[in-house]
Amino acid sequence: MGFDLKARLDQRRARQRYRRPQMMDAPSGRVTRVDGREVLNFCSNDYLGLANDAEVIAAFRDAALRWGVGSGASHLVCGHQRPHQELEEALAEHTGRQRALLFSNGYMANLGALTALVGPGDAVFQDRLNHASLLDAGQLSGARSRRFAHNDAEALAGQLARSPAPRKLVVTDGVFSMDGDQAPLAGYLAACEAHDAWLMVDDAHGLGVLDGQGRGTLFAQDVNDRVPVYMGTLGKALGTAGAFVAGSEDLIETLIQFARTYVYTTALPAAVAAATLVSLDKARREQWRRDKLATLIDRFRRGAAGLGYELMASDTPIQPIRVGDDGDALALSRALAERGVRVTAIRPPTVPEGQARLRVTLSAAHEEADVDVLLNALEAAKCPS
Repeated sequence: MGFDLKARLDQRRARQRYRRPQMMDAPSGRVTRVDGREVLNFCSNDYLGLANDAEVIAAFRDAALRWGVGSGASHLVCGHQRPHQELEEALAEHTGRQRALLFSNGYMANLGALTALVGPGDAVFQDRLNHASLLDAGQLSGARSRRFAHNDAEALAGQLARSPAPRKLVVTDGVFSMDGDQAPLAGYLAACEAHDAWLMVDDAHGLGVLDGQGRGTLFAQDVNDRVPVYMGTLGKALGTAGAFVAGSEDLIETLIQFARTYVYTTALPAAVAAATLVSLDKARREQWRRDKLATLIDRFRRGAAGLGYELMASDTPIQPIRVGDDGDALALSRALAERGVRVTAIRPPTVPEGQARLRVTLSAAHEEADVDVLLNALEAAKCPS
């Protein structure tokens, strides 16, 4: 039979799940340019508007002149430069941990952490809606992988009670990337503490956004000192690139020795680390960005609900509009694009079957008038003249 790639691709096209990257001819900010046309952008994860901040850009430029545009090797060879060390120390302080360790991206951070912490004979318990990187990492670790119902602490407790594994690791998103809701961390921790398990939280979409200083979901839910393993990304609210894991001295030393995605990967450019130091400081100090986000979120939710759209239970910048059918989601996305608004349609396998949606994301770079443009476009798309 061989590799019949075309048949597989044709099947995906027929199910309206074929995906293509679109060429962007401008930064992915509040306004971007697609196919030569300027559009309002409501699908970026740049929640605080820092990706195009002048101070962050200046820090990147100045560091590139000093440190070059590449690190040259892995951290353990000759790639660990002073900006990397300074950023790790700043991230540890920001997240209330003894140490932090940089990775090239969130996928690599999750793969490295899980495969270093558990293996054959152990067990990994994952929320059913966890990010693909967490699910893949659990499979690659060799540990027995179990999935529990979304945000269901009782279901988790039952699975933990039945598991004979010597080491049990519970893994969850802090803020779920496609739904925008938060994990019930206190409930998960109670289950973990009752059954001698560890909790790891991927806070890619909470860091910078939640808590008065942008310290993320764990601080917002007042459980930070009870969670052993914390992962955060730098390419969303902090506006740059890369990721990190934060925790105890022993945790970080374990990752340095055993996380293959750290040991065998070229370090991020030092210029990225230097820029992130500036964006992290701004995210912590500039509360107006989170205040503005809250205003925009409220404006959008009230407006979209008034138009009869089905919103999901989210108070974060991720505001999905549930559509259901894949073709209908694509049609709505295209209708918005015709009106100069970019919102991508999210379809299975990224989301469960029958739950296609438009994933609206808001940014502190947006203005209230931008939200009104989006709402007007949604109204027109729902009720074409």
